[in-house]
Order: sequence, then C-alpha cells, then structure tokens
Amino acid sequence: MAQPYSARSRAIEPFHVMALLARANELQAAGHDVIHLEIGEPDFTTAAPIVAAGQAALASGHTRYTAARGLPALREAISGFYEQRYGLAIDPRRILITPGGSGALLLATSLLVDPGKHWLLADPGYPCNRHFLRLVEGAAQLVPVGPEVRYQLNADLVARHWDKDSVGALVASPANPTGTLLSREELASLSAEIKARNGHLVVDEIYHGLTYGCDATSVLEVDDDAFVLNSFSKYFGMTGWRLGWLVAPIDAVADLEKLAQNLYISAPSMAQHAALACFEPDTLNILEQRRAEFGRRRDYLLPALRALGFGIAVEPEGAFYLYADISAFGGDAFEFCRFFLETQHVAFTPGLDFGRHQATHHVRFAYTQSLPRLEQAVARIARGLQAWQAQ
Repeated sequence: MAQPYSARSRAIEPFHVMALLARANELQAAGHDVIHLEIGEPDFTTAAPIVAAGQAALASGHTRYTAARGLPALREAISGFYEQRYGLAIDPRRILITPGGSGALLLATSLLVDPGKHWLLADPGYPCNRHFLRLVEGAAQLVPVGPEVRYQLNADLVARHWDKDSVGALVASPANPTGTLLSREELASLSAEIKARNGHLVVDEIYHGLTYGCDATSVLEVDDDAFVLNSFSKYFGMTGWRLGWLVAPIDAVADLEKLAQNLYISAPSMAQHAALACFEPDTLNILEQRRAEFGRRRDYLLPALRALGFGIAVEPEGAFYLYADISAFGGDAFEFCRFFLETQHVAFTPGLDFGRHQATHHVRFAYTQSLPRLEQAVARIARGLQAWQAQ
C-alpha cells in the first residue's frame, strides 16, 4: 500500500463555498437562473486598454520568461503609481512582480516564517493566509475579532496574544470578508507594537482602490519596513491574468528573488506587458467609474439586507463584501447558504470559509453583480426568509 499523502496537504482545508459553487453550476446547467454573490471576482471583464496591451504583447512575441523580479518597466510603473496615489517614493528595486497576490504571500511566508513559528491573523479573515503558513510549516494564531474592533487586529490585541513563537502579524486593509479599513493611526500603532517585539508587519492591500467615500492608507506611509501584498486582480480587474506584487525592504530583495527563481521562475510575461496599460489615464478613468459602481451597489445592498434582518454591525468602507450575522434567523450558516441556493437560486458564502470565530452564524455577500441582479437577489432572499423561518 502506498504511503499516505503529506500531513501538510491533509491539514489544508478546502474552500467550503466550492461545494456550493459546484451545486450552483449544476443548477445553472439545468436551466435555473442562479445569482452569484459567493465568489470574490468582479463581474466586469478586464478593461479594454489592458486587453489591447496584452494582445499587442502576444503579437510582438512577449511570451518568454522575464526576470524573476518582473519587468523593470512594470516595477517602475508601480513605483510611479505609489508616488501618484500615496505621495510615496518607493524604489522600484523593492518591488517584485508575482503570479497573483498568492505569489506575493508565498514569498512573504517563505521568507519570514520558520517551522513552528507563527503570525497573528484576524479571525474572520481570508482563509488562504493561514493555509500558506501551514504550507511553510508555520502556523496561524487566529485572534477572534468582532464589530467592537471593526474586525481588525490592533496593537492591544497584538500585545495580548503575542507569545514566544510569534514572529509577525498579517492584517488586511480593506479586509476580506468584512470590507473594513485600518486607519493611519491604527497602522502606526500596530507597526510600533510589532517592531518593539522584533517582529514583521505584513499588510494585504489587495483591495486598495476599492474604497467608498474615503481613501485607504498604505502601511508604507507609516512604516517603510513593512511588507505589502498587492494584486492586479481586484481594482485593476485582471483576475485570470494571475499577476500581483510584493513591496519589501531593500535588504530582503536578494533572498526574495532567490525564492522567486525557485518557486515560479517569473510571473506570466504577457500579463506583465498587459499590466503596463493599467496606469494609463484612460484605464484609470475606467477603473474609477467601476469603483463608483461598486459604491452604488454597496449603498443599495447594505440597507436592503439590514431591512431584512441581517446583522451588519459595521459599514464596510472597501472591497466588495458584506459580512452578515444571521442569528436573527437561527440555524447553521452552511445550511442557510445551501437552503437559499436550492430554493431561491441565490449563492453566497458561509462564514466557515473565513475562520472559526462565530463562523456558524455569519455569511458573506459579494456585491459583484449589477444593481438589477442585486435587486432580484434581495427579492428572492426576502421570499426565502419566510420559508426558512416557517420550517
């Protein structure tokens, strides 16, 4: 009999929503109209100037490996974006282009976490963060957070939960699944607390650009030593192109480059050439129009769900998610999601995918569908709630 597969692979949990997605696809194939509010992927296709740049790159033969750190022109363009948007002078040498934001997380965990060591993470939070830590034989120390701290780690929580095996903390602003931000003051106090403990601060800024009525502070405005994860997937709408970046202190770049060379050689070359168009004024204008549309969707769906009885204690300032408490309706979140998929053909995500803290009575809605589709979804949910509570 063959040896069992690794303990590492067995410890990494699947996305629970994928079972719901598979069933949603079955229902759709059978002719049912399913409204998808479960997956964190914008409904907009990649903006036309980016697509045109990608097509031109392919036509010009840009299909070979690039340097492990990425195209110099793209790293310079990202540096220019930091200067334009945040007033920051980021040396392009500090920027590594990665295969999606996941590639940036892979580099950061590989560099900063030894076996048996851990990072502090907010619970609820993006599940892959803890799984990447397990992949490098580290661990996630999940810190329960709720609306009283806007679902975010803060300096007091770091001080309370830090132990002898802690080597850093990973926070997200805006956060998935809650959409909340960390202010400049909160980022500064987090940085000071972690530096006092000789740890590393890693910040997921993947949803920067998708904020409503405010701008997100980059941690690099208050801590030049922080590690920043970012992606072309969300604000720039390049999900399937698999492109992200990592900003790191200059003294970490050589080791990160070595890791990149071994882990994935380079990010996709045609995607990198396409991404050069992201920073053109015409493209940014399209992206800002899309941001405004996401804001309109949030401003519709948030009060609509609250009116139905969903508990959304904190108004999300960014991303495109609403994290809702279903306690008023009773029952388990996964069964709640399954019920609405089967009976109303509306798909959304159970809290179990985002951690353990109060996960069984929370769900996440992604407002990645048009306003008319959101209105249809709310009408179906209203109808379904009557049936759910009549059981």
